[in-house]
Amino acid sequence: MNCLDSNTRAKVISCLIEGCSVRATVRMTGVSKTTVVKLLADLGTACAAYHDRYVRNPRVRRLQADEIWQFVGAKARNASPKKKQEGWGDIWTWVGIDADTKLVVSYLVGGRDGGWAQEFMQDCSSRINGRVQVTTDGHRVYLDAVENAFGADIDYAQLQKIYGASIENETRYSPARCIGADMKVVSGNPDPKHVSTSYVERQNLTMRMHMRRFTRLTNGFSKKVENHAHSVALHYMFYNFCRIHQTLKVTPAMEAGLSDHIWSLEELCALMPKPTVKASTIESNLVRKALGESA
Repeated sequence: MNCLDSNTRAKVISCLIEGCSVRATVRMTGVSKTTVVKLLADLGTACAAYHDRYVRNPRVRRLQADEIWQFVGAKARNASPKKKQEGWGDIWTWVGIDADTKLVVSYLVGGRDGGWAQEFMQDCSSRINGRVQVTTDGHRVYLDAVENAFGADIDYAQLQKIYGASIENETRYSPARCIGADMKVVSGNPDPKHVSTSYVERQNLTMRMHMRRFTRLTNGFSKKVENHAHSVALHYMFYNFCRIHQTLKVTPAMEAGLSDHIWSLEELCALMPKPTVKASTIESNLVRKALGESA
């Protein structure tokens, strides 16, 4: 069995987490496309498992939650019913970030309806100790999801941003201008000074900069929902444990007390289980060795 050495694996992962597409990674590293995709799947699975097990019980005082849109294969309006059954269409990534440590506490790849909101908030609640102040946007599904997950022991507010009308006959791609925000206290007594979604929205930009699959107006979008989820898991593992935050000067995991050092890419790749050699391969090696010695 041919396996990539640790340096080559680190180079491939470095390309993927810095916004390169799979094909660009192939050209830069010389590793085949099949190997790159398999490495992404294996490491993405390992990163998701590590996050689920170890990113728990941080002391979070202010949680900001948001969801970011992307699509797999094609936008929902352009995907056929058959392709939608294969996972094509709009896909959303739910993100919960600690405003103090910048740690991404929880993330979820899926739809945008109430069921996904419930699952996401339940996961956030299971990872946080103590009373927390939560801020979300005005998406209505958050109301029941936050209440069911956290109960009454929470300070919760929604921040609904108000956008101006788009310019008539505007042909250049650009988002509408934000002209204000409306704060709504849902439960508890949230501190108005900290009712904000700025950090989680900035994290959305980080996602689009670090994952080619999230870049707008390109053909680098995901073609399979599984690979999309693997890419998200890899990104958040890198963001939490490997990437030095510009403001904190350490990684979010170090600031939150979940790690005592900055992880290297080799250490990140080491999360994957070591490949096992099949018995037939061992036998073939023994036969070749015996023939060589007899010759």
